[in-house]
Amino acid sequence: MKYIVVLGDGMADWPLEQLGGKTPLQAADKPHIDALAKSAEVGLCRTVPAGFKPGSDVANLSVMGYDPHTCYTGRSPLEAVSIGIDLKDTDVTLRCNLVTLSDEEKYEDKTMIDYSAGEISTAEARELVEFLKKHFDSERCRLYAGVSYRHCLVVDHGQTGHELTPPHDISGRPVKTFLPKGPMGEFYLDMMKSSARLLQDHPVNRARIAAGKRPANSVWFWGEGTKPALENFSEKFGKRGGVISAVDLVKGIGILAGMRIIEVPGATGNYDTNFAGKADAALEALLGGLDFVYIHMEAPDECGHQGDVAHKIYSIEQIDQKVVARLCEGLYAAGERFRMLICPDHPTPIAVRTHVSDPVPYLLYDSGAALNGAAGGATAAAYDEDSAKQTGVFIENGFTLMKKLFAE
Repeated sequence: MKYIVVLGDGMADWPLEQLGGKTPLQAADKPHIDALAKSAEVGLCRTVPAGFKPGSDVANLSVMGYDPHTCYTGRSPLEAVSIGIDLKDTDVTLRCNLVTLSDEEKYEDKTMIDYSAGEISTAEARELVEFLKKHFDSERCRLYAGVSYRHCLVVDHGQTGHELTPPHDISGRPVKTFLPKGPMGEFYLDMMKSSARLLQDHPVNRARIAAGKRPANSVWFWGEGTKPALENFSEKFGKRGGVISAVDLVKGIGILAGMRIIEVPGATGNYDTNFAGKADAALEALLGGLDFVYIHMEAPDECGHQGDVAHKIYSIEQIDQKVVARLCEGLYAAGERFRMLICPDHPTPIAVRTHVSDPVPYLLYDSGAALNGAAGGATAAAYDEDSAKQTGVFIENGFTLMKKLFAE
Protein backbone atom coordinates (compact mmCIF):
# COMPACT_ATOMS: atom_id res chain seq x y z
CA MET A 1 0.00 0.00 0.00
CA LYS A 2 1.21 3.48 -0.89
CA TYR A 3 -0.04 6.69 0.69
CA ILE A 4 -0.16 10.23 -0.69
CA VAL A 5 -1.28 13.63 0.52
CA VAL A 6 -2.01 16.12 -2.26
CA LEU A 7 -2.17 19.46 -0.51
CA GLY A 8 -3.31 22.56 -2.39
CA ASP A 9 -2.28 25.35 -0.03
CA GLY A 10 -5.12 27.83 0.49
CA MET A 11 -7.22 26.04 -2.14
CA ALA A 12 -10.56 26.44 -0.32
CA ASP A 13 -12.40 29.74 -0.72
CA TRP A 14 -15.71 31.56 -0.43
CA PRO A 15 -18.37 32.04 -3.14
CA LEU A 16 -17.49 34.84 -5.55
CA GLU A 17 -19.95 37.06 -7.39
CA GLN A 18 -17.67 37.12 -10.43
CA LEU A 19 -17.93 33.32 -10.58
CA GLY A 20 -21.71 33.33 -10.36
CA GLY A 21 -21.69 32.50 -6.66
CA LYS A 22 -19.23 29.62 -7.06
CA THR A 23 -15.92 29.13 -5.31
CA PRO A 24 -12.73 28.58 -7.33
CA LEU A 25 -12.93 24.86 -6.44
CA GLN A 26 -16.45 24.73 -7.88
CA ALA A 27 -15.56 26.78 -10.95
CA ALA A 28 -12.43 24.79 -11.79
CA ASP A 29 -12.55 22.00 -14.37
CA LYS A 30 -11.20 19.10 -12.30
CA PRO A 31 -12.68 15.87 -13.71
CA HIS A 32 -10.13 13.53 -12.12
CA ILE A 33 -10.60 14.77 -8.54
CA ASP A 34 -14.38 14.89 -8.95
CA ALA A 35 -14.33 11.32 -10.25
CA LEU A 36 -12.47 10.21 -7.11
CA ALA A 37 -15.06 11.96 -4.93
CA LYS A 38 -17.74 9.61 -6.22
CA SER A 39 -16.09 6.67 -4.48
CA ALA A 40 -14.19 8.43 -1.70
CA GLU A 41 -14.97 9.69 1.75
CA VAL A 42 -15.60 13.44 1.51
CA GLY A 43 -16.09 15.75 4.46
CA LEU A 44 -14.89 18.78 6.38
CA CYS A 45 -11.94 18.97 8.74
CA ARG A 46 -10.71 21.63 11.16
CA THR A 47 -6.98 22.02 10.56
CA VAL A 48 -6.54 25.18 12.65
CA PRO A 49 -7.41 24.55 16.31
CA ALA A 50 -9.29 27.18 18.29
CA GLY A 51 -6.92 29.78 19.69
CA PHE A 52 -4.37 29.48 16.86
CA LYS A 53 -3.92 31.93 14.00
CA PRO A 54 -4.73 30.34 10.62
CA GLY A 55 -1.16 30.05 9.38
CA SER A 56 0.26 27.48 6.99
CA ASP A 57 2.59 26.43 9.80
CA VAL A 58 -0.16 25.31 12.17
CA ALA A 59 -2.34 23.92 9.38
CA ASN A 60 0.38 21.86 7.69
CA LEU A 61 1.53 20.48 11.03
CA SER A 62 -2.06 19.33 11.59
CA VAL A 63 -2.44 17.69 8.20
CA MET A 64 0.94 15.98 8.63
CA GLY A 65 -0.34 14.40 11.84
CA TYR A 66 1.12 16.63 14.55
CA ASP A 67 -0.99 18.30 17.23
CA PRO A 68 -0.07 22.02 17.25
CA HIS A 69 -0.97 22.20 20.95
CA THR A 70 2.02 20.01 21.78
CA CYS A 71 4.63 20.89 19.16
CA TYR A 72 4.11 24.38 17.71
CA THR A 73 6.77 26.94 18.65
CA GLY A 74 6.33 29.44 15.80
CA ARG A 75 6.58 29.62 12.03
CA SER A 76 10.07 30.95 11.40
CA PRO A 77 11.94 28.16 13.24
CA LEU A 78 10.46 25.65 10.80
CA GLU A 79 11.74 27.73 7.90
CA ALA A 80 15.11 28.23 9.58
CA VAL A 81 15.62 24.48 9.78
CA SER A 82 14.94 24.15 6.06
CA ILE A 83 17.44 26.90 5.23
CA GLY A 84 20.03 24.89 7.16
CA ILE A 85 20.37 27.03 10.26
CA ASP A 86 21.59 25.15 13.33
CA LEU A 87 19.44 26.74 16.02
CA LYS A 88 20.37 26.98 19.70
CA ASP A 89 17.80 26.68 22.47
CA THR A 90 18.36 30.37 23.24
CA ASP A 91 17.73 31.57 19.67
CA VAL A 92 14.63 33.44 18.59
CA THR A 93 13.86 33.39 14.88
CA LEU A 94 11.76 35.68 12.73
CA ARG A 95 10.53 35.37 9.18
CA CYS A 96 11.98 38.16 7.06
CA ASN A 97 10.05 39.09 3.92
CA LEU A 98 11.42 41.29 1.20
CA VAL A 99 8.43 43.54 0.49
CA THR A 100 7.40 46.48 -1.66
CA LEU A 101 6.26 49.54 0.28
CA SER A 102 4.95 52.80 -1.15
CA ASP A 103 7.26 55.79 -1.59
CA GLU A 104 6.29 58.09 1.30
CA GLU A 105 9.36 59.52 3.03
CA LYS A 106 8.27 58.61 6.56
CA TYR A 107 8.22 54.85 7.14
CA GLU A 108 5.06 55.01 9.24
CA ASP A 109 3.18 56.63 6.34
CA LYS A 110 3.96 53.88 3.84
CA THR A 111 1.50 51.32 2.48
CA MET A 112 2.09 47.59 1.97
CA ILE A 113 2.06 47.30 -1.81
CA ASP A 114 3.32 43.72 -2.20
CA TYR A 115 4.30 41.22 0.50
CA SER A 116 6.48 39.33 -2.04
CA ALA A 117 8.21 42.25 -3.83
CA GLY A 118 6.70 41.09 -7.10
CA GLU A 119 7.71 37.46 -6.49
CA ILE A 120 11.35 38.52 -6.60
CA SER A 121 13.71 35.85 -7.93
CA THR A 122 15.90 33.92 -5.52
CA ALA A 123 19.06 35.19 -7.21
CA GLU A 124 18.02 38.84 -6.86
CA ALA A 125 16.84 38.30 -3.30
CA ARG A 126 20.09 36.64 -2.25
CA GLU A 127 22.07 39.59 -3.58
CA LEU A 128 19.95 41.96 -1.51
CA VAL A 129 20.15 39.85 1.64
CA GLU A 130 23.92 39.51 1.33
CA PHE A 131 24.10 43.30 1.02
CA LEU A 132 21.95 43.79 4.13
CA LYS A 133 24.00 41.24 6.09
CA LYS A 134 27.02 43.54 5.84
CA HIS A 135 25.05 46.18 7.71
CA PHE A 136 22.94 44.07 10.09
CA ASP A 137 24.87 40.95 11.08
CA SER A 138 26.42 41.11 14.55
CA GLU A 139 26.97 38.96 17.63
CA ARG A 140 23.34 39.65 18.48
CA CYS A 141 21.59 38.78 15.21
CA ARG A 142 22.16 37.35 11.74
CA LEU A 143 20.20 37.37 8.49
CA TYR A 144 19.94 34.21 6.40
CA ALA A 145 18.86 34.03 2.77
CA GLY A 146 16.04 31.68 1.80
CA VAL A 147 13.99 31.37 -1.39
CA SER A 148 12.45 34.26 -3.36
CA TYR A 149 11.05 36.80 -0.87
CA ARG A 150 11.22 34.43 2.13
CA HIS A 151 14.21 34.83 4.49
CA CYS A 152 15.09 34.51 8.18
CA LEU A 153 16.50 36.56 11.06
CA VAL A 154 18.03 34.78 14.07
CA VAL A 155 18.47 36.70 17.34
CA ASP A 156 20.80 35.30 20.00
CA HIS A 157 19.11 35.27 23.43
CA GLY A 158 16.18 37.10 21.89
CA GLN A 159 12.82 37.76 23.51
CA THR A 160 9.38 36.57 22.44
CA GLY A 161 5.90 37.96 22.96
CA HIS A 162 5.89 40.50 20.14
CA GLU A 163 2.95 41.69 18.09
CA LEU A 164 4.12 41.05 14.53
CA THR A 165 1.76 41.11 11.54
CA PRO A 166 2.18 38.91 8.45
CA PRO A 167 2.62 41.27 5.49
CA HIS A 168 0.18 39.26 3.34
CA ASP A 169 -2.53 40.19 5.85
CA ILE A 170 -2.20 43.90 5.14
CA SER A 171 -1.85 44.14 1.35
CA GLY A 172 -2.93 47.60 0.20
CA ARG A 173 -3.14 48.92 3.77
CA PRO A 174 -1.04 51.56 5.59
CA VAL A 175 1.60 49.92 7.77
CA LYS A 176 1.40 52.42 10.62
CA THR A 177 -0.76 50.34 12.96
CA PHE A 178 1.01 47.06 12.10
CA LEU A 179 4.60 47.92 13.01
CA PRO A 180 6.44 45.69 15.54
CA LYS A 181 5.39 46.02 19.16
CA GLY A 182 6.89 44.31 22.21
CA PRO A 183 10.16 43.97 24.12
CA MET A 184 12.36 44.28 21.01
CA GLY A 185 9.83 46.09 18.84
CA GLU A 186 11.96 49.21 18.43
CA PHE A 187 15.00 47.11 17.53
CA TYR A 188 13.10 45.34 14.75
CA LEU A 189 11.49 48.56 13.53
CA ASP A 190 14.87 50.29 13.35
CA MET A 191 16.17 47.46 11.16
CA MET A 192 13.13 47.73 8.90
CA LYS A 193 13.59 51.49 8.53
CA SER A 194 17.31 51.09 7.89
CA SER A 195 16.62 48.45 5.24
CA ALA A 196 14.34 50.87 3.40
CA ARG A 197 17.12 53.45 3.24
CA LEU A 198 19.74 50.89 2.21
CA LEU A 199 17.65 49.18 -0.47
CA GLN A 200 16.17 52.27 -2.06
CA ASP A 201 18.91 52.75 -4.66
CA HIS A 202 20.40 49.27 -4.79
CA PRO A 203 21.30 48.18 -8.35
CA VAL A 204 18.95 45.19 -8.13
CA ASN A 205 16.03 47.50 -7.41
CA ARG A 206 17.05 50.02 -10.05
CA ALA A 207 17.08 47.19 -12.60
CA ARG A 208 13.71 45.87 -11.41
CA ILE A 209 12.10 49.31 -11.68
CA ALA A 210 13.58 49.81 -15.15
CA ALA A 211 12.06 46.47 -16.17
CA GLY A 212 8.64 47.47 -14.84
CA LYS A 213 8.91 45.22 -11.78
CA ARG A 214 8.27 46.04 -8.15
CA PRO A 215 11.35 46.82 -6.04
CA ALA A 216 12.20 44.97 -2.84
CA ASN A 217 12.52 48.17 -0.86
CA SER A 218 12.19 46.96 2.74
CA VAL A 219 12.39 43.93 4.99
CA TRP A 220 9.38 42.99 7.12
CA PHE A 221 9.69 40.84 10.24
CA TRP A 222 6.99 38.48 11.51
CA GLY A 223 6.35 34.89 12.64
CA GLU A 224 8.68 34.74 15.64
CA GLY A 225 9.47 31.43 17.33
CA THR A 226 11.96 29.21 19.13
CA LYS A 227 13.69 25.92 18.39
CA PRO A 228 11.06 23.20 17.79
CA ALA A 229 11.12 19.42 18.20
CA LEU A 230 8.92 16.90 16.36
CA GLU A 231 8.51 13.18 16.90
CA ASN A 232 10.10 11.20 14.08
CA PHE A 233 7.43 10.53 11.43
CA SER A 234 8.52 6.95 10.78
CA GLU A 235 8.47 6.12 14.48
CA LYS A 236 5.14 7.88 14.98
CA PHE A 237 3.29 6.26 12.07
CA GLY A 238 5.44 3.33 11.00
CA LYS A 239 5.77 4.69 7.45
CA ARG A 240 8.81 5.91 5.53
CA GLY A 241 7.85 9.35 4.28
CA GLY A 242 8.98 12.10 1.96
CA VAL A 243 8.04 15.74 1.37
CA ILE A 244 7.82 17.63 -1.92
CA SER A 245 7.47 21.40 -1.61
CA ALA A 246 9.02 24.63 -2.86
CA VAL A 247 8.36 26.27 0.52
CA ASP A 248 10.90 26.30 3.35
CA LEU A 249 8.17 26.07 5.97
CA VAL A 250 6.90 22.70 4.75
CA LYS A 251 10.41 21.40 4.07
CA GLY A 252 11.33 22.38 7.63
CA ILE A 253 8.49 20.31 9.07
CA GLY A 254 9.67 17.37 6.97
CA ILE A 255 13.30 17.75 8.10
CA LEU A 256 12.32 17.94 11.78
CA ALA A 257 10.12 14.86 11.32
CA GLY A 258 13.02 12.91 9.80
CA MET A 259 11.40 12.66 6.36
CA ARG A 260 13.17 12.68 3.00
CA ILE A 261 13.11 16.08 1.27
CA ILE A 262 12.57 15.48 -2.45
CA GLU A 263 13.75 18.34 -4.64
CA VAL A 264 11.98 19.02 -7.94
CA PRO A 265 13.52 21.21 -10.67
CA GLY A 266 11.25 24.09 -11.57
CA ALA A 267 9.30 24.06 -8.30
CA THR A 268 8.61 27.75 -7.72
CA GLY A 269 5.90 28.01 -5.08
CA ASN A 270 3.49 29.70 -7.51
CA TYR A 271 1.21 28.93 -10.47
CA ASP A 272 4.21 28.55 -12.79
CA THR A 273 5.57 25.66 -10.73
CA ASN A 274 6.45 22.27 -12.19
CA PHE A 275 3.23 20.45 -11.29
CA ALA A 276 3.97 17.39 -13.42
CA GLY A 277 7.51 17.22 -12.07
CA LYS A 278 6.15 17.01 -8.53
CA ALA A 279 3.90 14.10 -9.47
CA ASP A 280 6.74 12.30 -11.29
CA ALA A 281 9.09 12.78 -8.34
CA ALA A 282 6.45 11.41 -5.97
CA LEU A 283 5.90 8.35 -8.16
CA GLU A 284 9.64 7.71 -8.36
CA ALA A 285 9.95 7.94 -4.58
CA LEU A 286 6.94 5.72 -3.90
CA LEU A 287 7.90 3.07 -6.42
CA GLY A 288 11.48 3.30 -5.18
CA GLY A 289 10.66 2.33 -1.61
CA LEU A 290 8.94 5.14 0.27
CA ASP A 291 5.55 4.37 1.78
CA PHE A 292 4.24 7.93 1.87
CA VAL A 293 4.75 11.26 0.09
CA TYR A 294 3.37 14.65 1.11
CA ILE A 295 3.02 16.79 -2.03
CA HIS A 296 2.57 20.45 -1.16
CA MET A 297 1.61 23.06 -3.76
CA GLU A 298 1.72 26.69 -2.73
CA ALA A 299 0.17 28.10 -5.91
CA PRO A 300 -3.52 28.46 -4.87
CA ASP A 301 -2.48 30.25 -1.68
CA GLU A 302 -0.26 32.74 -3.50
CA CYS A 303 -3.09 33.47 -5.93
CA GLY A 304 -5.49 33.96 -3.04
CA HIS A 305 -3.16 36.50 -1.43
CA GLN A 306 -2.79 38.32 -4.74
CA GLY A 307 -6.57 38.31 -5.38
CA ASP A 308 -5.91 36.47 -8.64
CA VAL A 309 -9.06 34.45 -9.35
CA ALA A 310 -8.06 33.23 -12.80
CA HIS A 311 -4.73 31.79 -11.71
CA LYS A 312 -6.22 30.26 -8.57
CA ILE A 313 -8.63 28.32 -10.78
CA TYR A 314 -5.78 27.49 -13.15
CA SER A 315 -3.68 26.17 -10.25
CA ILE A 316 -6.50 23.89 -9.09
CA GLU A 317 -6.92 22.58 -12.64
CA GLN A 318 -3.18 21.90 -12.89
CA ILE A 319 -3.30 19.96 -9.61
CA ASP A 320 -6.14 17.90 -11.06
CA GLN A 321 -4.61 17.25 -14.48
CA LYS A 322 -0.87 17.13 -13.81
CA VAL A 323 -0.70 15.83 -10.24
CA VAL A 324 -3.74 13.77 -9.27
CA ALA A 325 -4.37 12.22 -12.71
CA ARG A 326 -0.66 11.51 -13.17
CA LEU A 327 -0.31 9.91 -9.74
CA CYS A 328 -3.35 7.68 -10.20
CA GLU A 329 -2.26 6.61 -13.67
CA GLY A 330 1.27 5.80 -12.52
CA LEU A 331 0.25 3.84 -9.43
CA TYR A 332 -2.45 1.89 -11.26
CA ALA A 333 0.03 1.04 -14.02
CA ALA A 334 2.51 -0.20 -11.41
CA GLY A 335 -0.14 -2.39 -9.81
CA GLU A 336 0.12 -0.52 -6.51
CA ARG A 337 -2.88 -0.12 -4.27
CA PHE A 338 -2.90 3.35 -2.76
CA ARG A 339 -4.75 5.70 -0.47
CA MET A 340 -4.82 9.40 -1.34
CA LEU A 341 -5.84 12.37 0.79
CA ILE A 342 -6.64 15.59 -1.08
CA CYS A 343 -7.17 18.78 0.91
CA PRO A 344 -6.04 22.36 1.53
CA ASP A 345 -4.31 23.34 4.74
CA HIS A 346 -6.62 26.34 5.21
CA PRO A 347 -8.78 28.57 3.00
CA THR A 348 -7.27 31.72 1.48
CA PRO A 349 -10.38 33.51 0.21
CA ILE A 350 -9.99 35.91 -2.70
CA ALA A 351 -12.37 38.33 -0.95
CA VAL A 352 -10.02 38.94 2.00
CA ARG A 353 -6.68 37.89 0.43
CA THR A 354 -5.49 36.22 3.62
CA HIS A 355 -5.92 32.99 5.58
CA VAL A 356 -9.06 32.13 7.53
CA SER A 357 -9.61 29.32 9.99
CA ASP A 358 -12.74 27.82 8.39
CA PRO A 359 -12.81 24.01 8.20
CA VAL A 360 -11.49 22.67 4.90
CA PRO A 361 -12.93 20.04 2.52
CA TYR A 362 -11.04 16.76 2.39
CA LEU A 363 -11.26 13.74 0.10
CA LEU A 364 -9.93 10.33 1.15
CA TYR A 365 -9.71 7.78 -1.65
CA ASP A 366 -8.73 4.11 -1.51
CA SER A 367 -7.93 2.57 -4.89
CA GLY A 368 -8.83 -0.88 -3.65
CA ALA A 369 -12.24 -0.20 -2.17
CA ALA A 370 -14.92 2.44 -2.30
CA LEU A 371 -15.09 4.20 1.05
CA ASN A 372 -18.77 4.25 1.72
CA GLY A 373 -18.32 5.92 5.01
CA ALA A 374 -16.27 4.59 7.81
CA ALA A 375 -17.25 7.77 9.63
CA GLY A 376 -20.88 7.55 8.59
CA GLY A 377 -19.50 9.34 5.73
CA ALA A 378 -20.31 9.58 2.30
CA THR A 379 -19.22 9.95 -1.21
CA ALA A 380 -19.96 13.12 -3.14
CA ALA A 381 -20.73 14.06 -6.72
CA ALA A 382 -17.80 16.51 -6.69
CA TYR A 383 -15.03 17.80 -4.48
CA ASP A 384 -15.67 21.30 -3.17
CA GLU A 385 -16.65 23.18 -0.03
CA ASP A 386 -20.43 22.67 -0.37
CA SER A 387 -20.22 19.01 -1.36
CA ALA A 388 -17.99 18.31 1.64
CA LYS A 389 -20.40 20.06 4.00
CA GLN A 390 -23.40 18.20 2.63
CA THR A 391 -21.99 14.77 3.49
CA GLY A 392 -22.26 15.64 7.17
CA VAL A 393 -18.80 14.24 7.94
CA PHE A 394 -16.79 16.54 10.20
CA ILE A 395 -13.39 15.92 11.78
CA GLU A 396 -12.72 18.29 14.67
CA ASN A 397 -9.03 17.53 15.14
CA GLY A 398 -7.12 17.88 11.88
CA PHE A 399 -4.06 16.06 13.18
CA THR A 400 -6.10 12.83 13.22
CA LEU A 401 -6.39 12.90 9.41
CA MET A 402 -3.02 11.20 9.04
CA LYS A 403 -4.07 8.23 11.17
CA LYS A 404 -7.23 8.04 9.09
CA LEU A 405 -5.14 7.96 5.90
CA PHE A 406 -3.03 5.10 7.25
CA ALA A 407 -5.99 3.11 8.58
CA GLU A 408 -6.73 0.13 6.33
